[in-house]
Amino acid sequence: MQNICRLALAVSLSFSSLMVVAEQAKVVEPAKVVEPVQIAEQDLPQLIQEMQHKKASQRISATFSRQHYKKFMMDDALSSLIYDFYLKQLDYSRQVFLESDIASFEKYRKSFDDMVATGKLAPAYDIYNLNVKRRFQRYQYALSLLETEFDFSQKEQYVFDREDAPYATTEAELDELWRQRVKSDALNLKLAGKDWAEIKKVLSKRYNYALKRLSQGESEDVFQIVMNAFSRTVEPHTSYLSPRNAERFQMEMNLSLEGIGAVLRAEDDFTVIQSVVTGGPADKSKKIKPKDKIVGVAQGDKEFVDVVGWRLDDVVDLIKGPKGTTVRLQVEKGEDDPTIEVISIVRDTIKLEDRAAKSEVYSEKQAEGEDVANAKKLGVITIPSFYNKLSRDVAKEIAKLKEDDVQGIIVDLRGNGGGSLVEATLLTGLFIDKGPVVQVRDGANRVEINKDTDGLSYYDGPLTVMVDRYSASASEIFAAALQDYGRAIIIGENTFGKGTVQQHRGLGRVYDLYENPLGSIQFTIAKFYRINGGSTQHKGVTPDILYPSAIEPSEWGESREERALEWDKINKASYRTINDFSQDIAYLDSLHKERIKSNDEFKYLNEDISYYRANKDKKSASLNFDERKAEREENKLKRLTRANMRLTAMAKEPVESVDDIPDELADLDPFLDETAHITFDLVEVGKIAKK
Repeated sequence: MQNICRLALAVSLSFSSLMVVAEQAKVVEPAKVVEPVQIAEQDLPQLIQEMQHKKASQRISATFSRQHYKKFMMDDALSSLIYDFYLKQLDYSRQVFLESDIASFEKYRKSFDDMVATGKLAPAYDIYNLNVKRRFQRYQYALSLLETEFDFSQKEQYVFDREDAPYATTEAELDELWRQRVKSDALNLKLAGKDWAEIKKVLSKRYNYALKRLSQGESEDVFQIVMNAFSRTVEPHTSYLSPRNAERFQMEMNLSLEGIGAVLRAEDDFTVIQSVVTGGPADKSKKIKPKDKIVGVAQGDKEFVDVVGWRLDDVVDLIKGPKGTTVRLQVEKGEDDPTIEVISIVRDTIKLEDRAAKSEVYSEKQAEGEDVANAKKLGVITIPSFYNKLSRDVAKEIAKLKEDDVQGIIVDLRGNGGGSLVEATLLTGLFIDKGPVVQVRDGANRVEINKDTDGLSYYDGPLTVMVDRYSASASEIFAAALQDYGRAIIIGENTFGKGTVQQHRGLGRVYDLYENPLGSIQFTIAKFYRINGGSTQHKGVTPDILYPSAIEPSEWGESREERALEWDKINKASYRTINDFSQDIAYLDSLHKERIKSNDEFKYLNEDISYYRANKDKKSASLNFDERKAEREENKLKRLTRANMRLTAMAKEPVESVDDIPDELADLDPFLDETAHITFDLVEVGKIAKK
């Protein structure tokens, strides 16, 4: 089984898996501007497809048509979908093309299926070249706006979400859209404390680099967009990987990566730290934190390159590099009053051990004066992914927890996007004697049942499993199997809903004589089903005890993908339920709900959920400095008030500024604490049942 959204992981997880040795962070002075070479419109390349692209396109369409799990026709209906997806990739916010441009493309709407099948992609390249020209014109206009300082006292709104907006009918309309966009960029810098001279310098550099990148486009860029428009139209987990991304994919599979040990994601125009690799120097340095934004990258002692607005894979290319070399990052920290720090990092090799399962003992908080030695204890096993030999590692952790006399175990699968199907089966086998774990149906409707057959259970005590909306694929197989057996109580959010199997295959052949290599493809070949017959696809796993969540299941994961495979069911496998938790769950849930009524952390969570739901459909932001600053001050006050309430509850002194909030508050985990309470309740229910 492949990891969830393997293409996305190949770009944002593995290759940004960054291992770091950080020097003392310091506030950075404005970087010395290195003006890029001025680019003229005639410098823009007129890209055409390369020789290998015709054959690659033919092989991709033939493979998907014959071997993909989802049966589809290469017809006008599919062509129309490919066409729409392709335009969305080129102009997602509808701020580049004019309505007249779109009208001129309409003649190709029913041709994309034939283009992909034959490999004759000239019209797609023509559309791309015009997109580059239009972008060039837009950035030139953006630069011209910097000649005059903006008036931030005016009352106006910037519409940042234009996915469903109409295309501009005139160039004047486009100019107004970009005036608002540039003013928004400038306002963000002003809110960060920069004066107009600094704002002009930063934005001039940013837009000029954008122009330079337009002049450096390659034929492979176009081919990748066309092929992924086709792939994603077939099914969300089907994709084309360019030769560069295919190489990264193999690095991820080999789990030998050279970088700085952090997971990156794209968020608006920024590259954001999603997490740091556990146990790596980035994690140990305490200098790089989730939500930090990387705004500049420099190699060794060279000048910084502003990377705001860059594609994620291009930023990753700048950051990754050979072991032992140094990269410097300009990192924007803080949400309300952001500051820029520079962090020097020595790249190193990332190994699997940095992402291995680990366990810890969780002790019930004892009332003051009680004997801590008699505290109730649970084991918590955190599993970040289903890697090779995971089950062996978890068996060792279970043995250690047994030596500590834990009364129950929590398996934490939050954020676990999946991995090996074999390991999902073996891990389940640690908690049951024997029996089926998952059913797999291929495109020919043949069903194979993966079973645990050893007749041994490594742990048969009270067990709960934590999941969230990021738990996917192998995580869902494990959680679903334990839920169907009645072996564990599942707690948390509805899971992602990825119930499909992907195969990765290179497009090249030994007899190819092309000058440039062909990439590779990933496509869906099978579907997972629970032992009760229901699919994990689309619906995911619904926990027995649900935690409050801002995101509805229909707004996340497979549920939001238009072309995702549907939920269905097959015959149930032959298995015997271990426990009937139906009445116990109702009782435990009632205790949980009563407990969180007086829990401040869940109170904050519900406040945040209400705020999110009230604002989630907001598509615009104020361009008035005073209004935006007031919003930030309000958010700062909210954060400070909450922080001090938490510190008071911990018998610690309050702080006067958000900058003084201690890092230990970020380590609070109310979901784990509440899961521990539920697990302790489960232990007591078991004791009563035995009596």
